[in-house]
Amino acid sequence: MNDLSETLDGAVDVIARRLLGCELEREMDGEVTRARIVETEAYDQTDAASHSYKGRTPRTDIMFGPSGHLYVYFTYGMHYCCNIVVGGEGYGAAVLIRAVEPMSGEHILRRRRGDKSGVEITNGPAKLCQALDIDKRLNGHDLRKPPLRLLMKPELTDEIVVSTRIGISQARDKQWRFYMKDNPYVSRNSR
Repeated sequence: MNDLSETLDGAVDVIARRLLGCELEREMDGEVTRARIVETEAYDQTDAASHSYKGRTPRTDIMFGPSGHLYVYFTYGMHYCCNIVVGGEGYGAAVLIRAVEPMSGEHILRRRRGDKSGVEITNGPAKLCQALDIDKRLNGHDLRKPPLRLLMKPELTDEIVVSTRIGISQARDKQWRFYMKDNPYVSRNSR
């Protein structure tokens, strides 16, 4: 990987698929954990379900910034969700990270999740944010730098399931959800 921004500059659905198998490395309290991305959803400014659909606002400004930064938002008055900004500066697009599989430091993630175990640690967007200590403090964070880095891995060529997105009311039929087939950490199998 030469430049993370260049790698992530592209069509949001293509990049959402490309992020599967990549890893998030998180430093917390002097310890490091890694988790593989196993489920994503694509959102961009042409999509009625996207925060960027109505244009650039103070809330969505990060989505229109350079690729490779984190867009974090608070939802349902209680949960954080994180997205990786893609598509290039000036274009409002981001990939929601829906689920990750712990690769190292699982004890750290389990502790942050109140000693939940197994797939319950990170099999959903709010759960993974709690486990990885992702909140508004990381909104706009450059994913090339600690304490949270995106590590690109070889592109997966098979074993990817494509389906409709989860929990939205607009553009529900769009096939912009991607996940690793048979991975137990996926939040929900296709409908």
